[in-house]
Amino acid sequence: MSSTPTSAVLVVNAGSSSVKYQLVDPVTGEATAKGLIERIGLPRGEVHHTVGGTTYDEVLPIPDHATALRLLTAAFAEHGPDLGEIDLLAVGHRVVHGGADFADPTVVTPEVLITIEQLVPLAPLHNPGNLEGILAAQQAFPDVPQVAVFDTAFHQTMPPAASTYAVPRAWREQYRVRRYGFHGTSHAYVSRRVAELMERPLDQLRAVVLHLGNGASATAVDGGRSVDTSMGLTPLEGLVMGTRGGDLDPGVAGHLARSGGLTIEEVDRALSKESGLLGLTGSADFREVQQRREVGDADAELAFQVVVHRLLHYVGAYAAVLGGLDVLVFTAGVGENDGELRAEVVRRLSFLGTELDEAANVGLARGEGGRISTEDSAVEVWVVPTNEEWEIARQAAEVVEGR
Repeated sequence: MSSTPTSAVLVVNAGSSSVKYQLVDPVTGEATAKGLIERIGLPRGEVHHTVGGTTYDEVLPIPDHATALRLLTAAFAEHGPDLGEIDLLAVGHRVVHGGADFADPTVVTPEVLITIEQLVPLAPLHNPGNLEGILAAQQAFPDVPQVAVFDTAFHQTMPPAASTYAVPRAWREQYRVRRYGFHGTSHAYVSRRVAELMERPLDQLRAVVLHLGNGASATAVDGGRSVDTSMGLTPLEGLVMGTRGGDLDPGVAGHLARSGGLTIEEVDRALSKESGLLGLTGSADFREVQQRREVGDADAELAFQVVVHRLLHYVGAYAAVLGGLDVLVFTAGVGENDGELRAEVVRRLSFLGTELDEAANVGLARGEGGRISTEDSAVEVWVVPTNEEWEIARQAAEVVEGR
């Protein structure tokens, strides 16, 4: 069982009907406890609290986020670690959309809460839950600083040429239409971590980070700064994902409205929930798609090739944006665990100087990272497990302690 840390950050990721949490040492990244409170607002809610390798489960009504946070504190009191024995530095909140307003982690103030609420139209599925989580945590931990860490913040270093859409000025100014990007905490953590593993100065490294999970994005990182990323105004743009198709001719929406009578809401729902791997194969699970490929499923094979094609498209473009490439990094669930996808991408990028170490790629255990390119590879290729909770904890601690 892990020892109780002397100081920690409680990392909270609140959605519309769930709260995920971890108690994280911001220096070592060790999570001494974690949990999930789900089905908020439904008659049968669930609490799962894990500490010391044991998970404690409870089923009861959870009407709102305030109740969820009270259950969170009760779980710590009953099962540990005892929060009263810990210097709780901050509660760090994942907030999906910070617009152009937040380029750094920010201590929550009344003004910050107002701004997050004003940004709801840019992330209507995420920011309301994030906001509810912050308000509930303020009630549960009134004497602890609350810090908002934004998915979009890392990408605020993009130059205007990368973040600006060529659309009418009124859209850009009145409706804040531009590229924002997401998965920022993951891209920030992975780009910094790969520099450490390579023993190279981060500020001298040109990297493309591929965050490949149910949601997926690519980011060009120059000297530790995001200079381009595949997701845009929303998380719909870019790579092929579990239920999101990524890049799409914007004229498709008008075509479907005229020819099929679809409403904006129906198109939005289909692009968010019914596209991507699900639209191509009937399954949003990349593991299942790979299993079906093995037995000759034509739809699964096409989906795999579409995924690879889109990845090649972005890595090649970002190598040009960066003026060259020092390292390619795979992370997140699919990126960390699907060696076949990694191998196909690396082989087809050989014109950039990537050379795959077949044994290293196949030999990676699930959840482990390491270099998968040969010593002769001009571009190093790494698998780096992401740790967004540690990144949130680290940033929150820096804000409140000046670490």
